[in-house]
Amino acid sequence: MHTVNDALEYCAQALDSAGVCFGHGCDNAWDEAVQLVLMAMDLPVDADDSVLPLPVDSARRKRIEGWLTRRIEERVPLPYLTGRAWFAGLELRCDERAIVPRSPLGELILDDYAPWYEGPPPRRVLDLCCGGGAIGLAAAHYGAECVVDLLDLDTEALALAQENCVQLGLQGRVECLASDLFSAVSGRRYDIILSNPPYVDAADLASMPAEYHHEPELSLGSGADGLDITRRILAAAEHYLEPHGLLVVEVGNSWEALEAAYPRVPFTWLEFEHGGHGVFALGARELHAYRKELTG
Repeated sequence: MHTVNDALEYCAQALDSAGVCFGHGCDNAWDEAVQLVLMAMDLPVDADDSVLPLPVDSARRKRIEGWLTRRIEERVPLPYLTGRAWFAGLELRCDERAIVPRSPLGELILDDYAPWYEGPPPRRVLDLCCGGGAIGLAAAHYGAECVVDLLDLDTEALALAQENCVQLGLQGRVECLASDLFSAVSGRRYDIILSNPPYVDAADLASMPAEYHHEPELSLGSGADGLDITRRILAAAEHYLEPHGLLVVEVGNSWEALEAAYPRVPFTWLEFEHGGHGVFALGARELHAYRKELTG
């Protein structure tokens, strides 16, 4: 690994041969090798080809080799090794206190919630089960007039969210609160509630690749069918939304179980240009109209 180009080729081949699982920001060996090498070299992750001939000194070579070894032998997700992750164009701190940010809700935020939200410009947004804060912080960053609450039961994850809030300079419009779902925000109402709660069912949790077992289990599993937390959200969300408000929740592979559990509820399933699935939207009016089904 004499040059950046050498290091890229070496790492990509090693990752590909090792059969690691991609799913924490990259979906192939080459893209992950680019992130690993450029960050180890203290270069911008969007650097162009002009960096390819740059020499790799011994200290940075050691860093590359160390990260690559742990990535392959321990199956540690790359963002936990580098301590950095990107979400909706924002750089965030990332460590094992919270899951690696990867929700398609970032695309929804960048699209100003169109066409699903039809109310006035959102002034108050809630990120429920916020983890490291990526979703809510993106909502605050791109919504300059927006006040955002970040809620999570896990105080370690919430501490990371607070660190990211400070890093992005959003303390004036973002509040981080330890909360069992809505317990800390009684009486507050929101234009938009966004949530990427735990939603992995027991079967999927048991069969997940090793990389995912480095993430907090509390942030992944949610009962036999993956819907324990989502059921509680659906039963209570109406009381925390403005009349024009919108609830958006990611349930991933548990979407079929959700439709089976609530066959009469008209979930709107969002589509994403850049990948992602299992995200539904329900308006406050729909939550009210189907209250009996959602709270029964």
